[in-house]
Amino acid sequence: MIVLGIETSCDETAAAVVTSDGRILSNEVLSQIRQHTPFGGVVPEVAARAHLEQTDRIVKQAIQQSGLKLSQIDAIAATTGPGLIGGVLVGVMTAKAIALSQDKPFIAVNHLAGHALTVRLRNSEYGDPVAFPYLLLLVSGGHCQLLIVEGADRFIRLGTTLDDALGEAFDKTAKMLGLGFPGGPKVEQCAKTGNPDRFPLPRPLKGRKGADFSFSGLKTKVRQTIEALPPGPLKPQDVADLTASFQQAAGDVLVDRTANALDLFSRRHPDGGPLVVAGGVAANTVLRARLSALAHERNIDFAAPPVHLCTDNAAMIAWAGLERLQNGPVNDMDIKPRPRWPLDANAEHQPGKKEKAR
Repeated sequence: MIVLGIETSCDETAAAVVTSDGRILSNEVLSQIRQHTPFGGVVPEVAARAHLEQTDRIVKQAIQQSGLKLSQIDAIAATTGPGLIGGVLVGVMTAKAIALSQDKPFIAVNHLAGHALTVRLRNSEYGDPVAFPYLLLLVSGGHCQLLIVEGADRFIRLGTTLDDALGEAFDKTAKMLGLGFPGGPKVEQCAKTGNPDRFPLPRPLKGRKGADFSFSGLKTKVRQTIEALPPGPLKPQDVADLTASFQQAAGDVLVDRTANALDLFSRRHPDGGPLVVAGGVAANTVLRARLSALAHERNIDFAAPPVHLCTDNAAMIAWAGLERLQNGPVNDMDIKPRPRWPLDANAEHQPGKKEKAR
C-alpha cells in the first residue's frame, strides 16, 4: 500500500509519499521560518496564509519526486489536529479534494500520533521497527507528555505538562537571550561552550511523584537571571552559560519524570518495552543522550526517530495513515479539523493546565 501524507498543522508545509514496507519515496518540507522570524514566533494568520499559497505546489512536488502517478496512490492522509486551525483546514481540505477526485480513502491523522509512530517505520535506514508496547516521551513546542503506546490507536497518558511545553520554554529562552527563532537549535548550539553549573536554575516537580511536567517556573527564572546580570548587552559567555544551565535543568526534569513513568509502565507491562522519545525537542542531541543513558541504566532499549524526522514532516503523517489502513478499511471523510485532539481521550484534564492547540 502507498499513502500520500499532508502536514500543515503549524509552520511547515509538507507532503510525502510512503509505502507500507517503510520506504519514503518523497518527503517535501517547506519551512516558514523566514516569515515568522521577525515576530519571534509563529503567527497563526501568517502560517495559514503561507499554507494556502504553498500546499498545492508541495503536494505536486512530493508526487513527482516519488516517481508515481496520483492514480497509483492508495489513500490520502492529512493532519486533522491538533494544531493551528487555519493551517489544519488547508491541509484537510486539500487532502479531501484529492481523495474525492481520485475516489481514494481519506485518513484523518492525529499530528501527535504521527510523532508517536515514526519509530515503527519499517526501513533499514532507521533500524528495526519498534514493537508495541513502548513508553513514549513526546516533547515539542506545544506538548510534553509521557504515554504508553499499545497500538496505532491505543495511547494511555501517564503525565503531561501543567503549563508550558519544553519546546516553548526553549523558544522563549532563546528570544530573551536574543538568539532568534526557532529557539531549540540555537540554544543547543550556544550551550556547547557554556558552563551548565554556573546559574542555579530550578527543576520544577523533580523528586515529586507522578509523571507530570512544569516549565513555566524554569522559564521565569531564566528571565530573572538575565535581569540580574550587569546592565548593557549580554556577554557571549553569559549567554553560553545560561543556555547550558537551562538545558541541563531541562534534562534533569525530563530524566526524573521519565524514570517515574518507566515505573508506571512496568506495572502495566511487566515484560517491559523500549523507551522512545519523539517530537521536535527529540532532535536535541544532549537531551537524547541523557534519555538514552536512562534507558541503559534500566536495561531497556532506547529508540528515537532520525533527527530530520523529529520535527514536523509529512512522512510521519503518511506512516500513521498506513498503520491505520493496514488494520482495515478507513474513510474519515466526515471528520472535521480539530484544534485540539488528545491521544488519550480518557485522560483527565489537569487543573491549571493551559489549553493549547499545539
